[in-house]
Amino acid sequence: MTKASQDDDPAPIVESVLPAPGLAAEELAAWLRTPPGQYLLAWEQSFIDTAVVDLFGFHAMQLGLPQLEGLRANRMPQRWLVMDHVPAPLSAHPSAHLSTSDPVEASGLPDSRIMPLHVLPEPRALPAPSAAALYCEFDALPFEANSLDLVVLPHTLELTGNPHRVLREVERVLRPEGRVVILGLNPASLWALRQNLARVNGRMFQRTHHGDTRPPRLFLPDEGEYIGYWRLRDWLRLLSFEVERAAFGCYRPPLVSQAWLDRWQWIEKPGGKWWTVLGALYGVVAVKRVHGMRLIGLARKKTRAAKAAPAVALNQQPHRRMK
Repeated sequence: MTKASQDDDPAPIVESVLPAPGLAAEELAAWLRTPPGQYLLAWEQSFIDTAVVDLFGFHAMQLGLPQLEGLRANRMPQRWLVMDHVPAPLSAHPSAHLSTSDPVEASGLPDSRIMPLHVLPEPRALPAPSAAALYCEFDALPFEANSLDLVVLPHTLELTGNPHRVLREVERVLRPEGRVVILGLNPASLWALRQNLARVNGRMFQRTHHGDTRPPRLFLPDEGEYIGYWRLRDWLRLLSFEVERAAFGCYRPPLVSQAWLDRWQWIEKPGGKWWTVLGALYGVVAVKRVHGMRLIGLARKKTRAAKAAPAVALNQQPHRRMK
């Protein structure tokens, strides 16, 4: 190919479009203002307050989700909130100020700026969280190894792109006998089932109506992959963690209205007794175990005593000569 032909037909330049940092976290923060989000947030706050109230040490850290005050009940002198993005203000969520049945038509904004949920967040603010201490990547924490006593991960593994790397980084910064508290959505629940059905219906709708490119209306925020409880236990076991406590909660059906959620309040007690692992949420408290060596003293080398060779009796008498 000549130079002139190369200039006439230049190679196309392809630019990769990366998602906005913290988009999934902002969708989750907006969903927490809805009635089901407030219901889940109340259970998480109660669980984490009980889990961290009697943990002692010097340094504690929470990764993400400032709407949950995970360290308010803890008494460690040094407590940090670490974020991987700058949280957007409430006015930055256009869906928080809509009241019509179709948010896309009411706002006139592109579909990518509208959270595709069945329920719209109310324009009320959550309790004011404490200011973030630092901003960094969750898989590259600026802490020395074996320097922290407590790490709280509220939906952090679901919101990050590489949960294995984040969990390995948490294991690195935790000291021996340090604890990690993990909160996550249970994929084996009615809430996750409704979310998956909404995704399937959305794909079928888009295949039938090719002209409509709107995303499906989901019940939960479109986070990353939901990590099951037993799968998380295997990850923790590979990193020398030992599960100290685990609990499931939120057994009410995936309803939108606050009135209907209140009517199903009676199901909490039998749900926690008869179908425990089917709760919408789970919480895990794990301890970092490090197997060390125990000195038993100096190993002295014992010299073996020389064994005496067996004696052989010899006949020393001269032979008599036969006459």
